[in-house]
Amino acid sequence: MASWVISECGLKPLPRIYPQTRNGLASKPIRPLLLSKSKNLGSALRLSNGFRGQSWALNVSAPLNVVTLGEDSVNGVDQDGGEFDPGAAPPFNLGDIRAAIPKHCWVKNPWKSMSYVVRDVAVVFGLAAVAAYFNNWAVWPLYWFAQSTMFWALFVLGHDCGHGSFSNNPKLNSVVGHLLHSSILVPYHGWRISHRTHHQNHGHVENDESWHPLTEKTFKSLDKVTQILRFALPFPMLAYPFYLWSRSPGKKGSHYNPNSDLFLPNERKDIITSTTCWTAMVAVLVGLSFIMGPIQMLKLYGVPYWGFVIWLDLVTYLHHHGHEDKLPWYRGKEWSYLRGGLTTLDRDYGLINNIHHDIGTHVIHHLFPQIPHYNLVEATEAAKPVLGKYYREPKKSGPLPFHLLGVLVKSFKKDHYVSDTGDVVYYQIDEKLSGS
Repeated sequence: MASWVISECGLKPLPRIYPQTRNGLASKPIRPLLLSKSKNLGSALRLSNGFRGQSWALNVSAPLNVVTLGEDSVNGVDQDGGEFDPGAAPPFNLGDIRAAIPKHCWVKNPWKSMSYVVRDVAVVFGLAAVAAYFNNWAVWPLYWFAQSTMFWALFVLGHDCGHGSFSNNPKLNSVVGHLLHSSILVPYHGWRISHRTHHQNHGHVENDESWHPLTEKTFKSLDKVTQILRFALPFPMLAYPFYLWSRSPGKKGSHYNPNSDLFLPNERKDIITSTTCWTAMVAVLVGLSFIMGPIQMLKLYGVPYWGFVIWLDLVTYLHHHGHEDKLPWYRGKEWSYLRGGLTTLDRDYGLINNIHHDIGTHVIHHLFPQIPHYNLVEATEAAKPVLGKYYREPKKSGPLPFHLLGVLVKSFKKDHYVSDTGDVVYYQIDEKLSGS
């Protein structure tokens, strides 16, 4: 079954601009790089988490060089009247975007972050108590939708801990991250490390690990059943737990194994810790099943858990796929941290925006994951004038984001593989698979 699992976020060797070890990973935390082309060198971009000593936060390095367009192009539009080219290098750099974002947007308030944790945990237990009290089939479907959404909200807060945007205290980030992620059966450190590499390589055909494209050769080497399972809903929306165990086709490693190639030797203690916490949560669930009965635990926890998995796969996929215009993927010299980040998409989830902590404001989060979630909307608004047409305004949602279901279905019907060659490539369609 694991052979058809789609990658959500994993670990691959970093691009050549990073120091390499035998397994392709940086041997030390990656130091932030200054962008020499920033208009204001005094405020040049630094993507450090600001911690001393061991850091559990995300260290994202900017590329050594940001390629700019020639004088005959502005914001990807040829001055002779050509159309906007989303694959063209932008005329701005990361420092320009950073300078446009108000300084207070970078401030991490641990009390504010913790208030969201208290709110979400209280809602989770409140929903469970109400559902268990009524124990009525008129209530259970509503509970499953609400609770799975809250599980997803807990994941997003744990995700902030992994990035270091929850607070400047690495121990607080680690403790809260373990509690939140273990409660929904996610190995905190294992996922944190693989997700770090996704951010460092977003938009790269081979190195990106978050719903990265298959090459044509790989796609055509899959048997028909695997192709259908990979692209036929709802199967791709149930992939995340299987990915955590064995990653995606053609890649090896488990997020639970400290000896996996996913991790450096000095990270193995972290993996043992997160796997132990995960195991403890499984033991708690087994014990509760004996106390409350397996059917009751299935209704209270099992179904919401799989609903959370669907939320995770849905949101992470749509942040990288499904735009009405084709978006590029890069290889080689054409890839840069900035250009890869600009291929991500913001999405509007209606009333869910506040519940899942505005994770739909994804472009700025990808470029600057140190910004706390409660400042992402303001930071995005401030950056829009700099981004120009490289920012794609999301379609407004009704109270619930039903419009995204159509986007999801359409994307899985047409976004199947990319060319085996070329440094700027776009998704292509397999007509036979689309028809099936």
